Amino acid sequence: MAIAESELILNDDGSIYHLNLRPEHLAKNIITVGDPDRVDQITQYFETIEYKIQKREFHTQTGIYKGHRITVISTGIGTDNIDIVFNELDALVNIDLTTRKNKTEHTALHIVRIGTSGSIQPDIPIDSFVVSEIATGFDSLLHFYKSSHVQLPEISKALTKHLDLDQNKSMPYTVVYDKKLGEHMLSSIVQKGHTLTNVGFYGPQGRVLRLPLQDNELNTKIASFAYENKKITNLEMETAGMYGMAKLLGHKAVSMNAIVANRATGEFSKNPKETVNKLIKYTLDKIVSYHI
Repeated sequence: MAIAESELILNDDGSIYHLNLRPEHLAKNIITVGDPDRVDQITQYFETIEYKIQKREFHTQTGIYKGHRITVISTGIGTDNIDIVFNELDALVNIDLTTRKNKTEHTALHIVRIGTSGSIQPDIPIDSFVVSEIATGFDSLLHFYKSSHVQLPEISKALTKHLDLDQNKSMPYTVVYDKKLGEHMLSSIVQKGHTLTNVGFYGPQGRVLRLPLQDNELNTKIASFAYENKKITNLEMETAGMYGMAKLLGHKAVSMNAIVANRATGEFSKNPKETVNKLIKYTLDKIVSYHI
């Protein structure tokens, strides 16, 4: 059965609604970033750029790095945008946009996030790198899909109990990275971590400007949680949604985090752009050396 026009929305040129991309614009290897300006920060290292488009916060460039075709796309901030980006990327490779029917042969994308993050443990220094082995989402994105088979409820339940989480907040969900791709991204300068994906930047991450928090001890309790001796390492706003959507749609996803803040010590990187640039170059070289 064809997918209705109201569900799969296409632009007049046949491109997918939000991303403004057609299937030929997309590489199998994809890097996602939050900030639209970070796309140029990555593609400055490409030998050639074959396609550029920007619509809203979704800035996309596809080009060649060391002989490998890579697409770089900004998602904007938050898992609400991850829902848009991952569904539309999947549609570009796994739905025939002319007939509006699912293709019989599935294509798996390899998606690597390069993002900034704050560590919540004092021994994870600023300007270091963390690959998210585990991600727990405090948003509710995955609960809108049939997703129990990709979740690790034992971790979510243990965390909920440890935090004495207010019943008005969303039930967390926990997902792991693609093991093969994730293990490839490791080295002596990258450590594994358990990343917490927050639903906001200020209150949900324990920041106080003028508004009081529902739980002043939330970050302290997060930092003290451990499951099978693995502590939560860092906070950000996209990774759990990425991992959940990727597993549901049959793609491979890994999140690379540049630690630019340490919430435990109150430090912030003196040169976050340089730190991100180092992670960009490291990640690009890891992607092109990955053998499927």
